[in-house]
Amino acid sequence: QMQLVESGGGLVQPGGSLRLSCAHSGFILDYYAIAWFRQPPGKEREEVSCISSSDGAIYYADSVKGRFTISSDDAKNKVYLQMNSLLPEDTAVYYCAADTSFDGTCPFILRSDNYWGQGTQVTVSS
Repeated sequence: QMQLVESGGGLVQPGGSLRLSCAHSGFILDYYAIAWFRQPPGKEREEVSCISSSDGAIYYADSVKGRFTISSDDAKNKVYLQMNSLLPEDTAVYYCAADTSFDGTCPFILRSDNYWGQGTQVTVSS
């Protein structure tokens, strides 16, 4: 059973930075797509960024382009989301999700057998 564990969330002032980590375990991944989603209070979940090992695709939502950077460290089984120039509207619970299908790509393909982490809270406030 694959497991995803997010970390790195917290409280930060507007304009600040955070780096989220998604540690994945339980599978030796020959190919995968891992995405970061977020769900602001009272709003729907949205995809923020995604990285695919199979085709090298990377995706960013328009709202985070130029501010967020996704990266992966396969040796450590981690995917990171570096978040700079944070805004109050970035406040949300951030989740990582994995698609281990052979055709996984970005933007992330939602399927019934995707794996999800428990989420980490990011609060941007002065």
